[in-house]
Amino acid sequence: MRPSGAKPSHTQRGKGGAPLSTTVRIKVDRDRCQGHARCAALAPELFRLDELGNAHEIGDGTVPEALVDKAWLAKANCPELAIEVTET
Repeated sequence: MRPSGAKPSHTQRGKGGAPLSTTVRIKVDRDRCQGHARCAALAPELFRLDELGNAHEIGDGTVPEALVDKAWLAKANCPELAIEVTET
């Protein structure tokens, strides 16, 4: 878990300082989601709402580099703590 206000590091370095690619993914815990829809309001490119208003990640949850900050913002604003953001 990232400390509050910490900016995620998107580029890791390998031998010789060459950048290594980092994949960021989101996952919504559907048992925890209560349909507040803050994630979809903050990052509509990453989340969709079902017919009951509960969120789910779009596709396989892979987050484009340009939207990583929005993924962390959505996680931070989920009152049910239903969003997981992972970096691999």
